[in-house]
Amino acid sequence: MGIETAGGWTVPDDQERIIRTLGQACELCDLIIVTGGLGPTDDDLTRQAVAAFLDVELEFNKSILDIINAFFQRRGKTMAEKNRSQALFPAGSEVLDNPIGTAPGFWSRHGDVSIAAVPGVPAEMKLMFRNQIVPRIQLLEKGDVFVSAKLRCFGAGESDIAQKLGGLMIRGRNPLINCTCGSGDIVLHVIAHAKNKTEAAEMLEKDMSLVHNVLGGLVYAEGEQSLPAVVGKLLKQHHHTIALAESCTGGIVSQMITDIPGASDYFLGSWVTYSNDAKIQLGIPEQLIIDHGAVSEQVASVMAENVARHFGANIGVGITGIAGPGGGTEEKPVGLVYIGLQIDDTNTVEKCLFSSKNRQWIRSVAAMTALNMVRLRLNI
Repeated sequence: MGIETAGGWTVPDDQERIIRTLGQACELCDLIIVTGGLGPTDDDLTRQAVAAFLDVELEFNKSILDIINAFFQRRGKTMAEKNRSQALFPAGSEVLDNPIGTAPGFWSRHGDVSIAAVPGVPAEMKLMFRNQIVPRIQLLEKGDVFVSAKLRCFGAGESDIAQKLGGLMIRGRNPLINCTCGSGDIVLHVIAHAKNKTEAAEMLEKDMSLVHNVLGGLVYAEGEQSLPAVVGKLLKQHHHTIALAESCTGGIVSQMITDIPGASDYFLGSWVTYSNDAKIQLGIPEQLIIDHGAVSEQVASVMAENVARHFGANIGVGITGIAGPGGGTEEKPVGLVYIGLQIDDTNTVEKCLFSSKNRQWIRSVAAMTALNMVRLRLNI
């Protein structure tokens, strides 16, 4: 909605703590949204805390109690006496209707600060935010408008990306560029603010273009689009199919691909060749494993080639490595992964050495690396 988030707090069911947090929030914000604590039990303390913070009494609303009672009657149930507390609101508050639950919210004012309270049940909270809070926010006097977007990157570390962007990530700059990461996936949050949405959007677009130009192929998507979704789109565009032979990743890449609706258009199947016997069944020569080891460039190459041939796919991917925490040696440490890529008649293998000793992280980043290899190859 173009509004800057100044802070977020998670507060226990303690009235004094809630009151103190409301005070802290009022020092930073023009709008406070409180979720949770509007139920009928003794640990639901939001209405009491807000009333105490505003220094007003709780007022009983008979018409709201009738609505709550009718809610139970429609379901063939009798309202418990404790539900009467949900018809109490800080004096002077405006009631926010909850059409799918028994906990109405309320909208209060503390000087120039608006306080909106809604239940914590996600379905109720989201519906009430959309129908009750958003229209009221739109009526508030606004300052600068904030516009944001995300750029998703893979193939370089957080520090490498920051080095490439240089001055674009200086604190206090407008637009501001923030960075978050996980499993090797880097997300850049670009946030611009200006007096109006049009000006902010123009500033945002300019910086998005600058980042694209600096990072090039490291950027794989904008917004919420995932790497598996991007790869799936490319496979469809090229009319290509893919098959996988996974060892250390244990089927993670297959799951990531098939999590995308419509994956049956391009995903033909996979083998989880976790043991040497399974690799041999896929057609990996036993002598090749003896000579080079199951975790080797040679084995990854043949895994990719054979799985593509087995399924009749344009693209074959073979992944073999040491995810740990045990099994590593000085020559082949934990984190060593070979990823083979067979596209038509071309076969390449990438050697990766992931520094983390966390098994799940190694498996996840290996899976993402395999998908990214496919993406980069199809983008040539």
